[in-house]
Amino acid sequence: MVQYRRNRLPGGTYFFTVTLRDRCSGLLVEHIDNLRVAFRETRRQYPFVIEAVVILPDHLHSIWSLPSGDVNYSGRWQVIKSRFTRALVKAGVNLTQNSKGEFNLWQRRFWEHTIRDEMDFNRHVDYIHFNPVKHGLVGRVRDWPHSSFHQYVRNGTYPLNWGGEGMVDNDTADYGEP
Repeated sequence: MVQYRRNRLPGGTYFFTVTLRDRCSGLLVEHIDNLRVAFRETRRQYPFVIEAVVILPDHLHSIWSLPSGDVNYSGRWQVIKSRFTRALVKAGVNLTQNSKGEFNLWQRRFWEHTIRDEMDFNRHVDYIHFNPVKHGLVGRVRDWPHSSFHQYVRNGTYPLNWGGEGMVDNDTADYGEP
């Protein structure tokens, strides 16, 4: 088995891209409440701070800060994916299984980047919030409901019209998704 090298900075802040196996699926937004519960229960059991997040139909981006001394983001993703999958099965969503009996909902791996400094953090937050526009889901960032953008507007970080129709920031177009 291939050994993936991941940067593990205790108490670090990380950017993630997590993707469904079926890139045409809409299950993440169709079952957003189940995903929220999976996140909430996981955070209760294994604390971390969600700095920014956007949920798209087939993938999500998020920035997390882990508690001091903690590096186990992989375990947290495993728990979130498992809880969400079990909730879908319980809700009667027809999911295929592989020969090992595992559900084929999620891509096995995820993409992670260790946030290096404030500029890196801000660029990734912008990338996260602009992502629904980039994917053509909405014309303005504020029109996508499944995003921490609205919280950033409430706390004064962004104006409501940030990322308006037709706005493209080439600085955020070259990273974030493998």
